[in-house]
Amino acid sequence: MRSVVLAVLFGTALVLVSSPLNRPEVRVRTIIIDAGHGGKDPGAVSRKVKEKNITLAVALKLGKIIKQRMPEVKVIFTRSTDKFIPLEERSAIANRNQGNLFISIHCNSLPSKPSVTGTETYVLGMHKSQASLEVAKRENRSITFEEDYQEKYEGFDPNSEEAYIIFSLYQHEFLTQSIQLASLIEQQMKHKTQRRSRGVRQAGFLVLWRTQMPSVLTEIGFLTNPRDRAFLSSAKGQQKVAEAIFAAVKAYKAHEEAQ
Repeated sequence: MRSVVLAVLFGTALVLVSSPLNRPEVRVRTIIIDAGHGGKDPGAVSRKVKEKNITLAVALKLGKIIKQRMPEVKVIFTRSTDKFIPLEERSAIANRNQGNLFISIHCNSLPSKPSVTGTETYVLGMHKSQASLEVAKRENRSITFEEDYQEKYEGFDPNSEEAYIIFSLYQHEFLTQSIQLASLIEQQMKHKTQRRSRGVRQAGFLVLWRTQMPSVLTEIGFLTNPRDRAFLSSAKGQQKVAEAIFAAVKAYKAHEEAQ
């Protein structure tokens, strides 16, 4: 029996409670990096800047850093080119390769409020705010590019608020570790990119639904905000984001393997 930290989200606040639990050892040997959207699915688009291109650039930079500085860790990309990958296949890739971490990279968008800026990182769960629900709806609309998506996702309608009730009943096995990684990503984003952290949140993202490992979805900035858009469109900005995620992974790995 060991003492571990249980993390619970209340709104956007993170509450840590120490509790003795038996839990499986989590060694970080394989990391799945998921560049959001791709191919016929551009994701958010603002001033001709496409989310799919930003996420791929950051994902490839992150993978390169991990390979260089953690040669013992295997990196698997769900996509390494401008290719459309169904959401269910992304989690399947992660599970087939027995990943120890799943990191999905995305860009946010809020056309009605272009002044909104910053990063936020999500774990799977029931949304605590309408804003989180809207982010999940937007990202989940990727399934509409898939054939027979209603059959694949058990009748799930990404535009229906009622459909998201399922996530209030679904408890991810690795929720504690997922929140830990999400918290580290937000800390490092704020530190290394000198941009606002909007915190750790929960929402019903289909790409996280069936993963069998600690999993997060990080929104690395708002393409609808001019400063965020310029930062994320630059190679320097993309490198800083990749460095921040890597620093979080490094800290998470050290913590888990010290248990």
